Amino acid sequence: MRLGILTGGGDCPGLNAAIRAVVRRASVTYSDDVVGFHYGWEGLVQDDAVPLDVTTCHGILPRGGTILATSRFNPFKSASDTERIAETLAHRHIDALIAIGGDGSLRIAREVSGLGIPVVGIPKTIDNDVNATDSTIGFDTAVQIAVDAIDRLHTTADSHSRVIVCEVMGREAGWIAVYAGLAGGAAVIIAPEEPFDIDQTCAHLIRRHAKGRSGSVVVIAEGAKPQKGTIDLPTVVLDRYDRERLGGISAVVAREIEARTGFESRVTILGHQQRGGTPTAADRVLATRFGVAAVDAAHDGAFGTMVALHAQEIVRVTFDQALGELKLVPRDLIDRVANIFTD
Repeated sequence: MRLGILTGGGDCPGLNAAIRAVVRRASVTYSDDVVGFHYGWEGLVQDDAVPLDVTTCHGILPRGGTILATSRFNPFKSASDTERIAETLAHRHIDALIAIGGDGSLRIAREVSGLGIPVVGIPKTIDNDVNATDSTIGFDTAVQIAVDAIDRLHTTADSHSRVIVCEVMGREAGWIAVYAGLAGGAAVIIAPEEPFDIDQTCAHLIRRHAKGRSGSVVVIAEGAKPQKGTIDLPTVVLDRYDRERLGGISAVVAREIEARTGFESRVTILGHQQRGGTPTAADRVLATRFGVAAVDAAHDGAFGTMVALHAQEIVRVTFDQALGELKLVPRDLIDRVANIFTD
């Protein structure tokens, strides 16, 4: 069999581990050839590819990013681009395609599969918002990076009796904010699953400091929105893919906290640090298991599926199961767990 592989969407730690696993499983177990496409789905349209083998992938296990590069290119915005996918796969004699991506890239994979092209998906995203899998490649590393930062912010917040608002990634799902906030002992965790009440946040900080706390760390997801009419927000700016460009909600919240409580407030935006650098052991293992399972699925003819983690077991789910809706943080986790440990 001759396999194609690509990485689409935002980069994250663990992508190279997944690529390596696909190549090694395909080469060592099945004697397959593997071709990697550069810049995600754009590489398929442009026929921009490179052969991959065990030697090519030597040493990439701990490396962040992706040796294949990535983009958010969507071939379904142009009929001619869509046609070129099949042409490239035929030209390269690709029998099956393995697509590593988040919600957006996997939706493209589902559309490509609907054209009759054999596709198997691997879920990756630090946001951990792909449905039908317990975890995605990159999430564990992003949380650990955020926790390391929060641990450091506590000491400076306490030393100066300040409130520090730490902004983490999370467009619509607050998994990083909730997990990092819990693990880092944040005073307040603000997730994007529902609009937040700035008055409630400030009241909580006032009560906390009245008990003798000298400093507080507030963790907020970049996609968090205040309740309507409570805070003036900057004008929305769209990126080249017509998505809202996020980043900066922490500065707005810090300004409101200082104005309403009198507590000196500062901001730390972690940004792309969460997506870069060396993956944790957990992400390396998960990526490796996903890569092996994806090749096995291709050989079993299980196309139109995504490999997923269910209770520590790797299973196959349909693209429809994985992409029916985003996996958001359950209200129960926020109400019954997170709110208990923020004091």
